[in-house]
Amino acid sequence: MKWNLPNILTVARLIAAPLLPIMFLYFARPWADWYAMILFIVASITDYLDGYLARAWKLESLFGAAMDPIADKAMVLIALLVINGYAGVTPWILLPSALIIYREVFVSGLRETLGDRARALKVTQLAKWKTTVQMVAIAILFSTGIFQHSLLDRMQGMDQSTVDGIFNGTIPDGIGLLYYEAASRWSAWLGITLLWVAGALTVVTGWDYFRKAMPFLREDPEHG
Repeated sequence: MKWNLPNILTVARLIAAPLLPIMFLYFARPWADWYAMILFIVASITDYLDGYLARAWKLESLFGAAMDPIADKAMVLIALLVINGYAGVTPWILLPSALIIYREVFVSGLRETLGDRARALKVTQLAKWKTTVQMVAIAILFSTGIFQHSLLDRMQGMDQSTVDGIFNGTIPDGIGLLYYEAASRWSAWLGITLLWVAGALTVVTGWDYFRKAMPFLREDPEHG
């Protein structure tokens, strides 16, 4: 492997993926959510940069071609596991996450089975949109954790009557409870909606890959 910038960015993303859950082991929330979100956003940006730079500088390599999709899948799948783990058993997050994970395993299995013929399964524009949407959804869902735990921090030591008074408007909100509650609610709604859009695109692109792979998976008549 040549240590050029695109490959360094790919390796950095491979290292960053398992760091996501580690943030929640060593840092209290919402700091863990902040660090995980920043790490994920930076890694997502490098996903675009390493491919762009490799093509622009003519530094495309077998290492990059092999490791880049692995790094992408690792970041997304680990991020989804972390979000599901800390969101609890929430079907609205769990179901689209399961679709995305299933599709990644399915397509990876197809590519492995086809070997050299996997070049027929080129990444489509719709698949690129799917990747973009799911990365935006994950970043927003990490922000939901930030808003939720910032809200809880501000409510520490407050009696329930004061909290109720702030939310029903009888007590002035001088510490931002209404802002963090609204931000938590709307970011969760937006993140989950985008995750379902990504899940739908996942099904469509997964079927497209399967359809393109089928001619290579048919047995020859004499071997059937």
